[in-house]
Amino acid sequence: MEHLHAPWRIQYILAPKSPTTDQSLFTRIAQSNDDVGNLVLVRERSCYALLNSYPYTGGHLMVVPYRQTSNLDELSDSELTDLMLLTRRCVNALKKVMKPDGFNLGINLGRVAGAGVTEHLHIHVVPRWNGDTNFMPVLADTTVVPQALTELAAQLRAALAEQSHAQPTQSL
Repeated sequence: MEHLHAPWRIQYILAPKSPTTDQSLFTRIAQSNDDVGNLVLVRERSCYALLNSYPYTGGHLMVVPYRQTSNLDELSDSELTDLMLLTRRCVNALKKVMKPDGFNLGINLGRVAGAGVTEHLHIHVVPRWNGDTNFMPVLADTTVVPQALTELAAQLRAALAEQSHAQPTQSL
């Protein structure tokens, strides 16, 4: 696959790689206080949402339980409910901010199913537009993301805060 690099990605690309640990990337983000730097959009009781640093399309985000598990059966009914309620809020925020024509929602359980972070399940929320499979992904195997992630994150935080009357994460 060819890669298009945008200026907003260079800090992530050049950042030191995390040491091997029993904690997943999502657990480390959940425990971090740098919501803006980690592109965290909202935190709820048992889960949070963040933008994907390597999105399939603009607005691709993930809803993640705080508890690290790769197995749906290990989540409580309350955690599963919270995941779906936050997923719905994220879809509504994306509708308001980006006005997509549809969505792909998915959970990839296991590497063979396409999971990049196999040890910590998460729900992908991918906005879609009519004609978004254009020549770039088809011929060049490349995705174009038209908006800086930090700018989009700020817009989505505001839209999510409007839904819950909570305060959005403040920019640093």
